Amino acid sequence: MDKTIGVTTGVTTTTRIPRQRSEPLLEHAVRYAEERHWDVFPGTWLEAVDGMPRCTCGEARCHAPGAHPVRSSWSGEATGSAATARRMWTKEPRASVLLPTGRTFDAIEVPETAGCLALARLERMELTLGPVICAPDGRMLFFVLPGATAKATDLVRKLGWSPSTLDLRARGEGDWVAAPPTRLGTRGSVQWARQPTAANRWLPDAEEIVPTLAYACSRV
Repeated sequence: MDKTIGVTTGVTTTTRIPRQRSEPLLEHAVRYAEERHWDVFPGTWLEAVDGMPRCTCGEARCHAPGAHPVRSSWSGEATGSAATARRMWTKEPRASVLLPTGRTFDAIEVPETAGCLALARLERMELTLGPVICAPDGRMLFFVLPGATAKATDLVRKLGWSPSTLDLRARGEGDWVAAPPTRLGTRGSVQWARQPTAANRWLPDAEEIVPTLAYACSRV
C-alpha cells in the first residue's frame, strides 16, 4: 500500500510528499477518468504576462491562479470519459485538471498542519483511508464518500465543538478540487499525500475520519 510517511513532534507533523510523475497534464486527466472513474474538467492555467505568471482568467487578484473553472457552466462540462478528456486536453494541454466533488467523492478540507497530524493518527489506527491531497496554499483534502457536506457540521457539533471555531469544511455537490499535478500560482503544484491506488479505491465515510480531523484542528 502506498502510504505517506509522517514525522510527528509534539502536535506538529510534517509529511514527506511522494514525488509526482513528470507527465503531461493530459495523461493525468485521462488516468483519473479511466482508472478511477472520476469526472474531470479543464480549468484555467498560468501564462507569462510581462514576465510574470498570471492566471488566464485575467484577474490580477485571482484567488486560485491557474487552478479554477473557466466558466460557470463547468459542472456540465465535466466528463468521466477518458476519450473525451483526451480531446479536451489535446485542445489545451496547459489547462489545469479539476475534479468535481459531490459525485464519486466529497472532500474534507483542513489546514495542512492539522491534516498531517490527523493523517499520522489515522494511519496508526489502521483506518481505511482514501486519497489525500496536499495543496501548496497550506491545505489538505481527504477524499470521502459523497454526502459529507450534509454530515460534517452536525458531526463536529456532536463531538462538542462549535463548527465556527474549527477550520474544517466539506466540499460536495457544486464544488471542485484541483487535482495533482495542477500548479497553483507561484506557490507550487498540488500533490498527493496519499496517492490513488487499488488499495484505497473504497472511500471512508465522513463519520470515520471527521472526529480525528476535528481533534487535529482543535490542536493547531
